[in-house]
Amino acid sequence: MSATPAPDHFREIKKEIADSYPDFQERATRSWADILGELTKATEAIKKGGPNYIPQIDFADLDSLPAEKLEEVKRKGCVVVHDVVDDVQALSWKKSLEEFVKANPDVDGFPDEDKQFFQLYWTKPQVEARAHPNMLVVQSWLNNLYHGKPGQDLTGVDLSTPLSYADRFRIRHPGVAWDRHPPHIDGGSIERWEDPTFRTCFEDILNGNWRQHDPFALGGRISARHSMYRRPNQSSIFRSFQGWLAMSETAPTQGTLKVFPDVLLSNAYLILRPFFRPLVATDSPDILDAKNWTFDISYAEFPGIIATNGGWHGPRPTPEMHPHLRLDDTMTSVPKVNPGDTVFWHCDMIHSVEQEHTGSGDSAVMYIPAVPLTPMNKAYIERQRESFVQGVRPPDYPDTTKDEKDFVGTGRAEDITNLLGKQAMGFPITVA
Repeated sequence: MSATPAPDHFREIKKEIADSYPDFQERATRSWADILGELTKATEAIKKGGPNYIPQIDFADLDSLPAEKLEEVKRKGCVVVHDVVDDVQALSWKKSLEEFVKANPDVDGFPDEDKQFFQLYWTKPQVEARAHPNMLVVQSWLNNLYHGKPGQDLTGVDLSTPLSYADRFRIRHPGVAWDRHPPHIDGGSIERWEDPTFRTCFEDILNGNWRQHDPFALGGRISARHSMYRRPNQSSIFRSFQGWLAMSETAPTQGTLKVFPDVLLSNAYLILRPFFRPLVATDSPDILDAKNWTFDISYAEFPGIIATNGGWHGPRPTPEMHPHLRLDDTMTSVPKVNPGDTVFWHCDMIHSVEQEHTGSGDSAVMYIPAVPLTPMNKAYIERQRESFVQGVRPPDYPDTTKDEKDFVGTGRAEDITNLLGKQAMGFPITVA
């Protein structure tokens, strides 16, 4: 549990949810047992598959994938897309980023004594990479894995128009332990339960039909409040997938990404977990048995939701609080990538970064998510565009971050040389 006691209104959130669905306790209890059984089976499949369990496709094949491959990507919620950018270009961007940091040694980053994760958003390589035509193509493809519900008003929504959300980059050195990114989920913390609109994304889980849950239904995602408490470093928009572009070779055990590759099951488990408590000690050999858990909404805590910076972080599942996820067995390293490859994972996906980097070279990536055009996203991008023009940090990030306008080599609007890239950054375009 969080070191800070959960506020009383968290208990009211649980009560509100329980009162909103007929026979909630009975249906949730039945679903809970069913989900735990499915997790046992999924754990064995994930553990057996290892990194090869993660779907891999080639950029050139995006438009010709068989239906079964598309369903695999959607069920597992993650994908490696190879050869999105030419490897020479990706390596050149890495070199330019290293030169930028060398020319501006006081940039924000960590660890303090040997910076490897950089609080930088507007370097020229980042601006160019976000606007690269192939990056925009793969983002559009990812956005289009989502779909509206019958009769849903999608005014102002265009899944084929990607937007550029500014994020940071890392150049991680070998041999350095990293504990900053344990298993967690971004894109909404307590909001997943507290915001009534966000909550509708998980309605089938809450009404007892968890197998019908569709993580790719737009539903409330396009207008959900992802950041009700305005915590810095919490995305306030709808990112269909988080992602990164590799600027180096990176393989399992070399400081790469790890994921829980079953977004349907992890969503079902995490959404219902706050409504149950164990009847045995967390280190009991019987902790996994559904009979040793009971429905209970009398306690305020949402396991894995952690108070921080005036808001809430997480969900951050742990083996103690979420034993059925079997995180030690199921958190799976993505397979080897080369410069120019990309990795994307669903916005609900549990992910982490390997603690150890046993390789001989840097593990370098630029974080570039997939973001569709929606009214809420468009409004954010317009604010972000002004931050870019002014050379200051984007709206979702801490105001303590150093401005980039005075750094040597900061990117400019003229570094975006194609119309789609300009449009993705919120600049008006005209077609002759």
